[in-house]
This record gives sequence, structure tokens and C-alpha cells, in this order.
Amino acid sequence: MKKYENEEEIPKIPLPLTKTSDLRGKQSVRATFKLSENAINTITTVAIHLGIKQKSLFDHLIEDIASLEQIAREIRSHEFMQQSRVQKTYVLSRRTLSSLEKACENFNAPRDALVEYSIRRLIPVIAGEREKHRKRKIIFAQLGKLMQQKEELLQEARRSLGKEDPMLLELERFFAGGRSIFHRIQHFVEKGEIIESFDFE
Repeated sequence: MKKYENEEEIPKIPLPLTKTSDLRGKQSVRATFKLSENAINTITTVAIHLGIKQKSLFDHLIEDIASLEQIAREIRSHEFMQQSRVQKTYVLSRRTLSSLEKACENFNAPRDALVEYSIRRLIPVIAGEREKHRKRKIIFAQLGKLMQQKEELLQEARRSLGKEDPMLLELERFFAGGRSIFHRIQHFVEKGEIIESFDFE
């Protein structure tokens, strides 16, 4: 890599300038909403299962203005007011919170209701992941049986060949890598258990 003696030697590359407003828009702010337990559980479950920060999920949901407008048109205020709700504070980007406030004003919709119904858009994601998790568990059970057969084969090789046999040493290295991968898969499957316990009601 070429080193430059001074700033004048550095080639000038035309790039779009970063605006201060863009940087400030990414600042984190706290916002409190009154949401149903189901909405709170929904965004928590998706964040944990997919390994996505809740802040990023809010960015994705709230900055979709077209969906917010559709939600605002279909909100049933009476139904929403009848729900039992609790206060919950989340970290959002300043830009996302600003988008939410503008949507409330433009579409004449309650802020908490927009957030509640936006979060409901994640429920099909959970349904799809639950079905995929069911299939993963079936495959993992088959993998467990395969690992058991491999361990039995390794024990047989130890009895037949002796501890210093070069083939046995290679087999042990081979199976050691397989065990490590198996445990990583097991951790991933166990992490998905939160999907199974999710209550869609």
C-alpha cells in the first residue's frame, strides 16, 4: 500500500458529503409507548430469535411510510382502546421517532396505535420461523442419531486398532470437528425454543 508524505499527495476522490442532519438522525433516543403484552412479546421474540436489535426492527417498521398510512386508515380506535396495555420504553433512532411523529400528524392517528399495529406485521415472521424451527428439530434429531453412530464407530476403532494407530488418530481429529459443529447447531436449535413458546393470542 502506497504511503503519502503529506496531505497534498493524497489523491482527491469525489464523494458525496455526509450531512450533519443524517448523522443526527442516527442518534439514539428513548420513547415510551403503551402497548399490549402481545406486541411487546412479538418484538422481543423476533429480536432474540433473529439476533436483530429492537432498534433496527423499529427502524424497519416505522420508516415504511406506505404501511403506516395503510395502518392509519384501518385502525379501529375503539378496539385499540379496549385492549389492556402497559407502558414500555424502547430505544429508537431520532429519525425513526421523527417519522413516527410525522405519520401521526399526517394520518391523524394515535402514536401508540401506529406502533402496536406496526409490530403486528412481525407475527407472520414468527409463524414462518416456527414452522422452519419444527423442521430444524426433525433434522437435528436425525443428526443426533448420526453422531451417536459415529461415536460408536470411534469406540470400536479404539478397541480394534489401539490408541496409537494412525488411522484412529485421524478419525479422532475428524470427529472432533464434527462434535464442535454439532454443538453449535444444538445451541442454535435451543435458541429457537422461544419461537415455540410464543402465544399468538
